[in-house]
Amino acid sequence: MSGFDAAPGAGSAYDNAGAALAVVGRGGVVTRWTDAARRLLGHRAEEMLGQPAERLAASPTDAAGWFGREWSGRTILRRRDGRTVHAGLRVTALPGPDGTVDWLVSVLGAAESTPAVWVAENSPFPTAVWDSELRMVWLNAALARAYGPSWTERLGRSLEESPLYADTEQVRALFQQVLESGVAVIDRELDQRDRRWRRTYALSVFPVENARDGKPGVCSTNVDVTSSRRARERVTLLSRAGTRIGTTLDVMQTAQDLADVLVPAMADYVTVDLADAAELGDEPLARLGTTGSGAVPAFHRGGMASIREGIPESIWARGDPVYVPPHSPFMEVLATGRSHLEPVLDTSPGSWLDHDAGRREKIISLGMHSLLVIPIHARGEILGVAVLVRTENLVPFDENDRMVAEELVSRAALSLDNARRYTREHTAALALQRDLLPRNPSGGNALDVVWRYLPSDRRGGVGGDWFDVIELSGARVALVVGDVVGHGISAAAGMGRIRAATLTLAALDLPPAEVLAHLDDLLARLAAEDFESKAMPTAITGATCLYIVYDPVSRRCCAARAGHPPPALVEASGAVTLLDIPAGAPLGVGRQTYENVEQELSEGSTFVLYTDGLVETRDHDIDFGLERLRGALTQRPGASLEDLRSAAVGTVPAGEQADDVVVLLARTRSLGPDQVMEWELDADPAAVGGVRATAVRALAEWGLERLVPAAEQIIGELLANAVLHAAGPLRMRLIRDQVLVCEVFDSSLNVLRTVSAGPGDEGGRGLAIVAALASRHGSRGTPTGKCVWAELPLPPGSATDDGM
Repeated sequence: MSGFDAAPGAGSAYDNAGAALAVVGRGGVVTRWTDAARRLLGHRAEEMLGQPAERLAASPTDAAGWFGREWSGRTILRRRDGRTVHAGLRVTALPGPDGTVDWLVSVLGAAESTPAVWVAENSPFPTAVWDSELRMVWLNAALARAYGPSWTERLGRSLEESPLYADTEQVRALFQQVLESGVAVIDRELDQRDRRWRRTYALSVFPVENARDGKPGVCSTNVDVTSSRRARERVTLLSRAGTRIGTTLDVMQTAQDLADVLVPAMADYVTVDLADAAELGDEPLARLGTTGSGAVPAFHRGGMASIREGIPESIWARGDPVYVPPHSPFMEVLATGRSHLEPVLDTSPGSWLDHDAGRREKIISLGMHSLLVIPIHARGEILGVAVLVRTENLVPFDENDRMVAEELVSRAALSLDNARRYTREHTAALALQRDLLPRNPSGGNALDVVWRYLPSDRRGGVGGDWFDVIELSGARVALVVGDVVGHGISAAAGMGRIRAATLTLAALDLPPAEVLAHLDDLLARLAAEDFESKAMPTAITGATCLYIVYDPVSRRCCAARAGHPPPALVEASGAVTLLDIPAGAPLGVGRQTYENVEQELSEGSTFVLYTDGLVETRDHDIDFGLERLRGALTQRPGASLEDLRSAAVGTVPAGEQADDVVVLLARTRSLGPDQVMEWELDADPAAVGGVRATAVRALAEWGLERLVPAAEQIIGELLANAVLHAAGPLRMRLIRDQVLVCEVFDSSLNVLRTVSAGPGDEGGRGLAIVAALASRHGSRGTPTGKCVWAELPLPPGSATDDGM
């Protein structure tokens, strides 16, 4: 290729009298135009004066930055007939007397384009010409557009001074090879990297000759082949995945194969974390429960891989439960099924890492800077997440990486699902147990609750131990712990039947002893049905249960137990007692009676409920275990619930756990006088209005004016019902808890029933009105009669924890 002239040096001379000159004034319009400019570009003066100077540029983008500063460099001008002219421009400031600045534009060394130059100049590929000393002497418009107008100022500079290529040493050797051999090099791929991006270019270099002096040079052309490079890498990666993943029906091995394929092809560190629903075959069941920071065991670590030896990035080993904060990207992906792309991993205060100090420390110390979390979808279910992290690779993840990772993980997901289905029987047992235990037990404003479940069968992982925390009316809370004999699916199913029945009986607001009596009768009837049908036994062969109801208004508890170990009570001072509750017979014997025991508690006392696996081992009886538990909990004033839980669980030495263990701890709180108001009145219709008016004022004092219309109606109906149908004296109580509770106590033992009033009935409408206004309503028995209650949700922003 020939016809390219070297750029003129900074000291090129020209004759001002005969040079092509123009003056450009305010707004970039031409104000002076010489005859030499007409001869060069074909435009007459009358055609150019008042016209924008940018129309002279071969491309409008080439004119960007022409004016506003003094400069000189090469550019391409367009003639009147459409042909292009390569020229050097020198732009000089002409200050005016009024402070304005015009610009003198001088054309230096213009040369009309030959067809070869015209083709090169209009090529869409960035092209440059280098002389024998590898200085840039020409570039086309595509190169200037790609790298900015300032590249015209780099003419005459060496390869190293024109940072077009990241690896200038490699490119210089390539250029030198072409100069010396005269043989072109075509499509040599080069990577261009920055901290924020990576591009791949195909570089072609061929020899050229200077038209003036015949000296050799080279011409370089760059073609962006990033897309094709990514396509090749994608095909290679998917091909490798197809041969590596899915060769076994073992879930854990398949997860590990996926991690191995992704490192280092896509990431520097990868984990494959499987949700509990992914059926981990024979892998251990996680020890359920929350950590002190609130992290939850959402996954098991199925596989992991790293470019670093020993995988120092991982906090957990394969098979371990993986704890994550509830509001982390991992839980978000698990809940939504959508990938999470975080090109720059945010470790600043206020991020989800505030609740995960261990991960934050690892991320910062090991330089993890980019995160990609991909859901593992299979047949409409999310089996877990694949977590990709970059450390040494400084290029952040982008949308293309997300799409490739999603395709690869989706293929692996099918293999994981096949392995999962292969172990469905064991997985069904795990899922059954998980579904039958409460997910997020809450004691409301009455109790702070923590718990722990420890299975003894690390392989089967299914037992009959269970617990529940049930919010009752009047801000009260029921604590329940039970144990069904045996292990496996039948024990878990029996536990589920007892728990469901307990929830139903709790909704009736029965005393603990009556709840246990009904459960005993239910189990006895189920056993009789099995015996009469002579079918395979499915009934529960034996169960124990402890049921406690705590009232935060009176700070009293009522408890009963059916063959279950007694609960421990830890006072705020650190003293520990075992509550003296008659043991009663285990459930299922039939026709048993149980005894309620009531006790007043000091605020801040802690219930410790547990199953017998905590206090019975192969080598020691229950009395030894009870004393060991008492000793572990004693003399710990001010200890947190988490510390007490750890102390309780720690009483079972490693290797001695013979049965499943449930530990439930609940610390009491009370409702203060500013949250409870009571009124006593006679069963007289005349007293209803005064009490109702006083209650309305109380609501105003609590800032609950928005509830007044509905509350006033409910209070009136409940009091009117008590006056008409019950016996006095009456007592009304308002409780400001998570909801507004309206209660009316009377001395009648008649059961309250809500019936639909007919069109001609004069009564029966009051409780129907209460049912329509209240979020919940009902009645419960008391030692002296009954209580009729209704609840109204608090308006947004009015809930308070003061005194709770």
